[in-house]
Amino acid sequence: MTVGFKLGSITDEVGTSQFLHAFFSTISGNLEPNGWGTRFPVLLNKLYQGELEQTDAAVALAELDRIEMELRKLPPSKVIWDIENLQLAPPWGSDISSDTTSLASYFVTSTGRDLISVLREILEELRDVGGVVSVVSY
Repeated sequence: MTVGFKLGSITDEVGTSQFLHAFFSTISGNLEPNGWGTRFPVLLNKLYQGELEQTDAAVALAELDRIEMELRKLPPSKVIWDIENLQLAPPWGSDISSDTTSLASYFVTSTGRDLISVLREILEELRDVGGVVSVVSY
C-alpha cells in the first residue's frame, strides 16, 4: 500500500508504509536517545500519527531542519528499517546509490524525490496557506 502526505487536494506520494516507518524509525533510533518523539514531538508524535495542523507547521519545520542537519553527519549504514525490530534491513540491503552519502539523502520517494525536501515543501505550504497535512494510504 502506498502512502503520501495530503494537504488540500494535493497528495505527495512517499512510498510504502514500511518506507515511511523506516524514515521515522531512523530519526528516532539515531537522534532521540530518550525514545520516540522526545526530541521531535511534532513530527514523530503528531505527523507520524496521521495529522498536522497549521499551528504546528513552524515548529515542525524547525524540527525538520535539525533532523536534516544531524542526519547529514550519519552514514547510510545507520539506517533503521524498523525501530521495533532492529534486525530488519531494507529490502535492497546495502545496495544503494553512490549519491547517498548520509542518512539525510538516504530516503527518496517512490517518485524519485528527496523525502526531506518533499516534507519541507508541504510543511511550508501548510505554514503559509493553512489546512491540515494528513498521512493517507491509497
